[in-house]
Amino acid sequence: MKKTAILLILLLLAPCSVFAGKKREITLAPDSTSTNIFRMSADIATRGEYRDGGVAAEEGGKDYAAFISGRVMLTLEYEHKWFSMRLTPRFSGVWGQGNNGTFSLFEGWFQAKSRQGLFAKIGRQELSYDDERIIGSDDWTMLASSHDVVKLGYDGKYHQVHAIVAYNQNLEKTIGGTFYIGGSQPYKTMQTLWYHFEVPQIPFGGSALFMNVGMQFGEPDNYKTIYQQLTGGYLCYHHEKYRAEASGYYQFGKHEEGLKLSAWMVSGKFTCAPTESWMFSLGYDYLSGDKYFAVPAKGALGLVRHTVIRGFTPLFGSHHEFYGAMDFFYLSDYVGGFTPGLQNAYATLCYKPIQQVSLSAEYHFMATGTNMSTYHRGLKMPLGHMAVAEVAWEFAEGGKLAAGYTYMNGTETMQRLKKTDKPLHLHWVWLAIRYAPKFLNIGW
Repeated sequence: MKKTAILLILLLLAPCSVFAGKKREITLAPDSTSTNIFRMSADIATRGEYRDGGVAAEEGGKDYAAFISGRVMLTLEYEHKWFSMRLTPRFSGVWGQGNNGTFSLFEGWFQAKSRQGLFAKIGRQELSYDDERIIGSDDWTMLASSHDVVKLGYDGKYHQVHAIVAYNQNLEKTIGGTFYIGGSQPYKTMQTLWYHFEVPQIPFGGSALFMNVGMQFGEPDNYKTIYQQLTGGYLCYHHEKYRAEASGYYQFGKHEEGLKLSAWMVSGKFTCAPTESWMFSLGYDYLSGDKYFAVPAKGALGLVRHTVIRGFTPLFGSHHEFYGAMDFFYLSDYVGGFTPGLQNAYATLCYKPIQQVSLSAEYHFMATGTNMSTYHRGLKMPLGHMAVAEVAWEFAEGGKLAAGYTYMNGTETMQRLKKTDKPLHLHWVWLAIRYAPKFLNIGW
């Protein structure tokens, strides 16, 4: 009874710590005798953005945008011996939004786990694997990404195996309940198998991934289900002062137009941190693409007919992290859904003058993955140069204030693919604040 009373008092006091000037963690320290553990944390983020140029403006309008967006998340976690669960409601939206933003459940799952490492995790959950190039949380977006899945697997010291299964519906129906489009995820069904190993003596690690994704197109009374597969792997050599990463994936199956899909991508990255204050990295990505627009198998008047789609799609990855901060590639489409692929050569330099402050500069040279002269005579492959500068200040544990500026000098190829007749001098400025306090940790 006494422990119950203490718990109730702490729960009532916990919200007060959110508004305090510094982080306060109320703890009845969990120890080896604790059979129950309860944690509470929050994640509050606000970001203002100004964008100038880059996409075709509406007729009579200006080619710029300015807005402020935000999100609030509250996470509740409970553990009891071999059982655990998490509940994370989330509110997100743009300031002044007419429909008052979006209130949803970001995570809601329970998990059973044995001492030998076997587990079963069921419900809405965040998925993040390897460098998040294919499956990631995409945390930059205020909505982020979570999946309704059953995940079974084994987590050992040097080996991990995860099997993931999803089956989505729009509504609970007894009639006509097989068509799914426009939901929280683009797929109707998804099956994934992931294996990871670590060799700490080297130190070296690697992963193998296989996915089968089924997506539906059409109308409730006239639709089709298209399946595509992806397989590949990720390798990482992680030394104390440097890190070398490489990945490669092959995509096959069917495209939504009914054509055969055969696409691939490779990437490589080297990172070095010679001191605690300095870090630099070099990298290159290649994603295959098409020379022509996707044309239905029956053909179309005036378009070149081809039998294979070669434009690679990085599925559910954290695209903002890899292909330029402006998100022109794989988050926004080219004109007509064209998929010419992408080459991305980049360099990054980071400097921390003090522990709480970091400065970074990044350069990207971007080009299509295919020869553009087949699309339009005289066009070349380069898309442009992009420069990114960011500064961040960690003002408290779990708290960060950051700002960034991105400039891109686009080419004629970029103009045509993005359907704009303006010179492509593109600017993007943002200012963000985020506070993620952990203010309750109880064991009994």
